[in-house]
Amino acid sequence: MISPKPELAKCMHRDAAELLYGNAFSGILISVVASSFLAFAFSNPLTADFKLVWWLFMATILSLRFVDLIFWTYKHQNTEFNGKKALLHFITGANCTAILWSVYAIYIISHTESIELTTSIIIISAIAGGSVTVLAAHKYTAMFYSFILLAPSSIGLLVSDIYAHQILGILGLSFSLVMIIVSKKSADFTSNAVILKNENALLVNHMEEQVNQRTQKIYELSNLDPLTGLFNRTAFINHLTRELDKSKTTHSSMALLFIDLDDFKKINDTIGHEAGDLILEKTAERLRSDIPNSQLLCRWGGDEFLVILPGSNESQAIAKARELIERLSEAHLFENNRLSVGATIGVALSPEHAVVSHRLIQQADTAMYYQKKHAPGSAGVFSEQLDKQQQQELRLKDGLTDAINQQQLRLVFQPIMSTSNGQINAFEALLRWKFEGEDISPEQFIPIAEQYGLIQKIGTWVLNAACHQASDWDKEQQVAVCVNVSVLQLQEEDFIEIVDAALADSKLTPELLHIEITESVFATDKNIISNKIKRLQSRGIKVSIDDFGTGYSSLSVMQDLAVNIVKIDRSFINSINSNGFAIITAVMHIAALLDYFVVAEGVETEEQMLKLSKLGVHFLQGFYFSKPIEESYIKDYLNQKRLTGNVS
Repeated sequence: MISPKPELAKCMHRDAAELLYGNAFSGILISVVASSFLAFAFSNPLTADFKLVWWLFMATILSLRFVDLIFWTYKHQNTEFNGKKALLHFITGANCTAILWSVYAIYIISHTESIELTTSIIIISAIAGGSVTVLAAHKYTAMFYSFILLAPSSIGLLVSDIYAHQILGILGLSFSLVMIIVSKKSADFTSNAVILKNENALLVNHMEEQVNQRTQKIYELSNLDPLTGLFNRTAFINHLTRELDKSKTTHSSMALLFIDLDDFKKINDTIGHEAGDLILEKTAERLRSDIPNSQLLCRWGGDEFLVILPGSNESQAIAKARELIERLSEAHLFENNRLSVGATIGVALSPEHAVVSHRLIQQADTAMYYQKKHAPGSAGVFSEQLDKQQQQELRLKDGLTDAINQQQLRLVFQPIMSTSNGQINAFEALLRWKFEGEDISPEQFIPIAEQYGLIQKIGTWVLNAACHQASDWDKEQQVAVCVNVSVLQLQEEDFIEIVDAALADSKLTPELLHIEITESVFATDKNIISNKIKRLQSRGIKVSIDDFGTGYSSLSVMQDLAVNIVKIDRSFINSINSNGFAIITAVMHIAALLDYFVVAEGVETEEQMLKLSKLGVHFLQGFYFSKPIEESYIKDYLNQKRLTGNVS
């Protein structure tokens, strides 16, 4: 027979012990009654002393077994007790009882006759028969019990000289053998039943375990972010709702932190997504170390995380946010590289700002976005003013989405004058947007277009519209058109193809197209930008740096990029009578060394015009010459001036 597995064997031992102890009281009671009857029912001076001593031993054994039964009932029943140890206690007591019965039977057959002998054999046989059922849970004890009670005394009767004793001996021995066989079969049946029961129980437990594992897996898939192990959006919103309800019930405050990692995209783009994933995992670990209750944490998406701070007011939330910024800004080690990202955090409070989850998240996001634009790497709290700005941004974003189709965009043009002959050299195309009867400033809607990915579409429209309108101007005058291009547009892979298509479709001469880029391009990949500029210049298109002096420009970068024109920012023109004069003079020296043309923006007075002309500035632009002109008046304006000119 193959030994059962350890786990199954333990269960079988416990079940066997429970069956044996479950029948123990009736077995002990029968032994007490039977032994007392045999010891005191028959009066025989020859056996009186033996019976008394024997009964005292039997009473002691049965008492100990009863105590053991009581102990097991109150100490071990319905617990994960040691079944093997319990079995040892029981079978020791049972076997001692069987041996005492055997001693009595052997002694009595040689010291008594007739009725007492017959009665004793009948009682002992009955006890042996009963043991088949009572002890069926332990095969070897059941077989031993039947054998030891009947076989020795039957053999004693068999060797007797008395014929009647011999007959009893044959019957007793035969009954003993039958009881042994029956005991074995009964014990095997019970054992198989116990095995089957425990196998089924283990199978059910195994199935339940598998169900629990699958349930846990489903829970993880539906509630946890697979990369960081934090709550995903759905699970977090549900928990945030419960926390808000709890906060409302207890009249306590609560804060929500919206965390956005700074410069994360740069790591993804330069080192790879493997490094980016490591940053996200480490960020989650650091958040868990500071906020042990993981149900208060969420990976909202990308490099954004949310944190609930129950019971926190504004000052406590800001203090915690600053701690987290410092913790999250610590360098990460990755393949011998030290990778650093910062964090910007927006804070929203309940009930001060909102009492529903989606609104509180939106407000914390608004605070984070504002902080990101104005003070990255710090924490800021939501306010009603921020909310109004956010609503206005969303309104303008929605409007910009359909602005082209609704024909709400238009171009106006401001002339750029040559100081050498006073002629118009070019017009700068300036974008205007009239939305719901209101003129929206480019300073207001261009950043929104860049933020929400609309600048490429709008920029392409501006480029095409400017080229088409410039191609319709007086061909003899050769007036160029200057088009401002966003950094995001310039970074697009198909930007050059878009420019080529605009020129081909409008049939504008490439030399009459000037592309204006801001100094912020210097903060991007210099090689990519330099390649784009060279490709534009190879077509005859001129490239200028707008708002020069206010941002990232440096002599080395300017030399590498090799643009055609530098446009001095209006702030230096306004201060030409103070520090601006020195800066303009320096720019003219740089331009002369690098062979650039110079345009001065924001010229508003005759004094400024004369000083700039004296300094040798090549071209001037500003309200002194003209405000931006609607496209429909350009031809009349050119005809009135009857001017010609170009940059080269």
